[in-house]
Amino acid sequence: MELDLFVRYGPALLSGFGVTILCWIVGSLGGLVLGFALACLYRFGPRPLRWLIQAYVEVIRGTPFMIQLFILYFGGPHFGLLLTPVQAGIASFIIYGSPYFAEIFRSGFNAIPKGQIEAARCVGLSEGRILFRIILPQMLVPTTAPLTNFFIILTKETAILSVVTVPELLYETQTMASETFTFVEPFLVLSLFYWLMVIGTSWLGDKVERRVTRHLRRA
Repeated sequence: MELDLFVRYGPALLSGFGVTILCWIVGSLGGLVLGFALACLYRFGPRPLRWLIQAYVEVIRGTPFMIQLFILYFGGPHFGLLLTPVQAGIASFIIYGSPYFAEIFRSGFNAIPKGQIEAARCVGLSEGRILFRIILPQMLVPTTAPLTNFFIILTKETAILSVVTVPELLYETQTMASETFTFVEPFLVLSLFYWLMVIGTSWLGDKVERRVTRHLRRA
């Protein structure tokens, strides 16, 4: 393939990569925060609220991401919810990711020995202090690897956003391929971009895991 084609379409590909990074980071972090809130409400909330959270988790986990994206983008206007493609992509990422993050955090909560919680309550610690001083520091150890893995999964889910014309990396690559009638080289470059995202996420997750488990290595 002619190198000048990459020079010509390079800005579009970099722009698409930027949109991919934006949707991935904002959507993933939003899902992370919402998932943590759901996990906390499930653990400390009343039973009816737990039922609602469990129903939400089962519905979102039981339906494909593309269908959720279609419902949000094409069905939203029927309920007065008008979103741009990028806004719909970010919102769908938050909705899609939050149940999975919630289940990861819930497993982390369950990994904390109940005796520690009971002892903290006996000495008069509030539920908030128990959460931030006892539960969270310990649950980082068993949840860091699953969180990293799911962040990696979400990097590749960004490709689905192209179906609602989000100008992300796959959308720009498809545009380049259709206009130049070349397919192998553009998609090899696309694979390289995703590989870099995955490698970067794995490296960052490994750094975090090493930091939160350094006391175990010393022991």
